[in-house]
Amino acid sequence: MDIIGALRQEASKMERQLTAVQGAIAALSGGANTPVSPGRIRREKSSEPKRTISAVARAKMSRVAKLRWTQIKAEQSKSKKTK
Repeated sequence: MDIIGALRQEASKMERQLTAVQGAIAALSGGANTPVSPGRIRREKSSEPKRTISAVARAKMSRVAKLRWTQIKAEQSKSKKTK
């Protein structure tokens, strides 16, 4: 069980709740015209590095996608000919 991960999730959940409560307080006190939903607030940048995909993986994904679309288009043209 990842205790640190669970604690981080709980902390982010509590931050969203706090933001929602602060938005409600601001709306009720006239401090803001509209309440701010927690999903619309920018989050601080994560300390984790951005995930990247290798060039080999991107090329493989591209080949698979192109193959999938050629198969789909072949099926569509086959169904048009049979109609």
